[in-house]
Amino acid sequence: MSGELTEGIIKIIICEVGQECATKGQAVSETLVAFMVKAVVLDPRNEFNVDQILTKKDVQNLIQLCVTRLLDTTNPSLSTIKMQVYFDMNYADRAELLREQHRVLEGRLAPLVRDITDSRPRVQDEMMKVYQMIVSYMLLSSGLGSPTDIEVVREVTAALQSIFPQTALVAFISLSKKDKEQQLKNLSMLVTGIRLFNKECGKGGKGIDDLPAILNEAIPSATRTVEDSLNTCHVLAHCYTALLESMHEDQQRQRQLSSFKLKEALFNVRQYEAFLCILMSDAITGAQEVEKMNAQFTTTMEQLKNTVQNKVSVDTKEVFPLFVAIYNVWTGFQNEILLLSFLTNMTNSLQQFLETQSQLFPEEVLTSLLEGVTVKTDEERIRETMGTRVNVSDFEDQEWLFPETTADFDQLLIQYRGFCAHAIGVKGLTLPGNPAIGILKHKDRCYVFSSKESAYIFAQDPDKFIQLNVEKAKEHAELIHLLELRHQFEYLAPYTQARSADKRLMKPTTKCDSSTQTDTHILPPSIVRSYEWNEWELRRKAIKLANLRRKLTHAVQTDLSHLRRENSTQVYLPKDVSSQTKHDNSSNVPRPQIFLAGLRGGSSAATQMVKVDLTRPIDET
Repeated sequence: MSGELTEGIIKIIICEVGQECATKGQAVSETLVAFMVKAVVLDPRNEFNVDQILTKKDVQNLIQLCVTRLLDTTNPSLSTIKMQVYFDMNYADRAELLREQHRVLEGRLAPLVRDITDSRPRVQDEMMKVYQMIVSYMLLSSGLGSPTDIEVVREVTAALQSIFPQTALVAFISLSKKDKEQQLKNLSMLVTGIRLFNKECGKGGKGIDDLPAILNEAIPSATRTVEDSLNTCHVLAHCYTALLESMHEDQQRQRQLSSFKLKEALFNVRQYEAFLCILMSDAITGAQEVEKMNAQFTTTMEQLKNTVQNKVSVDTKEVFPLFVAIYNVWTGFQNEILLLSFLTNMTNSLQQFLETQSQLFPEEVLTSLLEGVTVKTDEERIRETMGTRVNVSDFEDQEWLFPETTADFDQLLIQYRGFCAHAIGVKGLTLPGNPAIGILKHKDRCYVFSSKESAYIFAQDPDKFIQLNVEKAKEHAELIHLLELRHQFEYLAPYTQARSADKRLMKPTTKCDSSTQTDTHILPPSIVRSYEWNEWELRRKAIKLANLRRKLTHAVQTDLSHLRRENSTQVYLPKDVSSQTKHDNSSNVPRPQIFLAGLRGGSSAATQMVKVDLTRPIDET
C-alpha cells in the first residue's frame, strides 16, 4: 500500500473513531485516537496486514477495536496511554516554558509598544499621553502591582521621572523604532530595580510581593507533595511486582490472579513514577536556583545600599548596573514562581490517571491478595545482588562495563529506563536493574539486569531477547513510551506491524519543507568596461583612431610671450596698534565727627550742652 493512500485511510479512521466515541459520550483527542490506532495495528493478536490494501471490512474492524479500547475505562492500560499523551502534550522543560512565557508577555505588550514607538506628539497634551503610556509599559512589563492602583502608578511615575524626565521625550521621539524599543526595555529594568530598592529601604514597594519568602515556603511544600506521591506509587509497584512474581512461581496462584490486570496496573504506576521523577528533578533544580538567587539578591542589595547611602546624588555609572542586576535576579524569582506553579499543576493533573488501577485494587483487596506473599522494595532487590558480578572471562564476544573500569559510569545511557532487559520480555515485569552486576554493551547500547543469572541468559543471545521486548511492547503499547522503545519502531511504517519476524517493511517516505539561499555575486566583479559586442561600434572607434593619426599639434612663439616672467612684490602686514584714553580718578569726602557734651547734667539744675565739631576741612583730605 502506498504511503499517500495509507495516510489518507488512517486520517479517515481517526476521524471516524473520534466521532464514534463522541456519540457514545466519550470525548477523545485526535492525538489519543492516533496513538490507539497505532497500538491496535501493532498488536500481533489483531492480525492486521498492511501489505495489502485494507478492505472495508478491515477498516470497520479496526475502527471497532479502537472504539472498544477507548471506551474500556476499567483498563489501566488506557489510563497509562492517556497519561503519556497528556504529559507529552503539556510538559515542557524549564527553558522551553520560560521562552513561551516571554513570547506571551511580548505579545501582550506589543500593542502598547507599537503605540509608543509610532507616536509623533506635537503639543504638550500629546507629550503627556505618550509619557503616561511609557509609565503603563513600565508597570505591565515588570508585573509588580496592579495598573488600577493609584499608589502603584504614582510610585512607578516617580521612579521613572528620576531617570527619564518628561523633557527627555524630545530626544526619545527622534530615535529609530528599534532604539525606542531597546530604551523602553532598559528603562523598565531600571525602574523595577529602583522600586525594589525603595521597598528594601522601606520607602515604597506598593503591590510588590515578597517572592523569596513565598518560594522558600512553597518549594519545600511542592517537593513534599511529589515525594509523597512517589512513595505511594513505589508501594503499589512493589506490591504488583510481588503478585506477578508469585504467579510465575505458583500455577494455582496464576489461575487465581489471571483475571486481574496486574501487568497493566504495574505499567501504570511505573509510568506515573517516571513522570514524577522528572517533576522531582525540576523541583530540585528550582530549589537550587532559588538558593543561588537569594544569595545574589542579598549581596547586590547590600552593595547598592553601600553605594547610595545618604548621598544626594550618585554617579549613574555606579548605580544603574546594580539596579539592572537586581531586576535580573527578581525576574529569576518570577520565573521560579511560574515554574513552581506549572510543576504543581502537572503533579495534580497526573493523579487522575491512577484512579482506574486504584478502583481495581482498593486497599482491602490488595491486602487480601498479598497474604503469604513477600513484598520486596527496589532497594532490597538491589542490595541482594550487590555481592554478585558477571565474570568477563565467560564471554569472549561481549563487552561488559564496570564502575572501576569505565569513566563516567553513572552517566551511561541505560536502555529500558534502567529496568532489567531480561525480565521485560520473558516475564513482563519491570524489575530494577543493578549496574554493579555489570552493564552489557551490545551494538552501542547498554543493558542492565536484576540478577547475575538474568545477565548470563540475556548475553547468550541479546538480539533474541531484544526482539522479545519489542513483541511485548506491541502487545502492551504503553511500554513503547515507558521503556523508551521508540527507536525500535522507527523503521516501521506508521500504524503498521510485520506478520513475520523476517519480513521488513519499507521505510515511509520522509517529507519536509526546505529552502536554499545563494549570494547574488559570490566572486568579485570582473566587468571590462571597454568591451563592445557591436562590430559597428568597433568600426566607428577604429575609424576615429585612424583619423587621429593624420592630425598634427601646432605651437607658436611670439616676441611678447618669450620675454614674460613672473613678478612678485613684498609688503609689510598691518600691525595691531592700541591706545588708552580713559583715566580713572576718585575723590574722598571727610567723615563728619560731631560730639555733644553735658547731656548727663551736672551740679547745676539746668543742663548745659556743648556741641563740638571735629570734622576735618575738605582741603585737608
